Amino acid sequence: MRTHVVSSWFPGGVSIPAAPRWSAAFPPLPGGKLRDMIATAPTPRIAVSRAARRAALPAVLLGLGLGAFIDGIVLHQLLQWHHVLSDTAENPVGTVAGLEANTLADGVFHAGALIVTAAGALLALRHWRAGLASPPWPVHIGGLITGWGCFNVTEAMANHHLFGVHHVRDDLGGPLSWDLGWLAASVILLVAGLVIARRGWRTAR
Repeated sequence: MRTHVVSSWFPGGVSIPAAPRWSAAFPPLPGGKLRDMIATAPTPRIAVSRAARRAALPAVLLGLGLGAFIDGIVLHQLLQWHHVLSDTAENPVGTVAGLEANTLADGVFHAGALIVTAAGALLALRHWRAGLASPPWPVHIGGLITGWGCFNVTEAMANHHLFGVHHVRDDLGGPLSWDLGWLAASVILLVAGLVIARRGWRTAR
């Protein structure tokens, strides 16, 4: 029921209809309809997050390439623990011919690392030019670590255990304990990267 109020702002007093009550103007939605509307309402942040997941792929590729560079530069060249073919009978590092073959194999290995790293950089540039939403920094860092760990696990399983072309410490005779320890550390690195990236996604939401 509407009532009228008399305003003192107008001479003689003008009767102005009172505003309707909130409950009358906006009746409650029956049967949990409000909850259903909220559940089905569009969520722009989730849509942005899905687009940002595509933009996280360059970080993984960069992690793969940088992990290969770290392996080649630190373990092959600086510490000289092993080379790509250092545990093959045809290419012993103790001979000039064997050292030349391993140097060539290391160069091919670094060329592959360069290609993967360049692919990650070009993909990141392509996503940026396309205006794709960029994921938060924890996702970038987690993607890099995930790529690094993925490279280490794959390289360790293939070269150390499956094909046996080299081991972590060929300078010590290739002890199995170093290979197993390296594989365990690589799995931990991979899992850590996935956890960091996952937490970054949760924070972004």
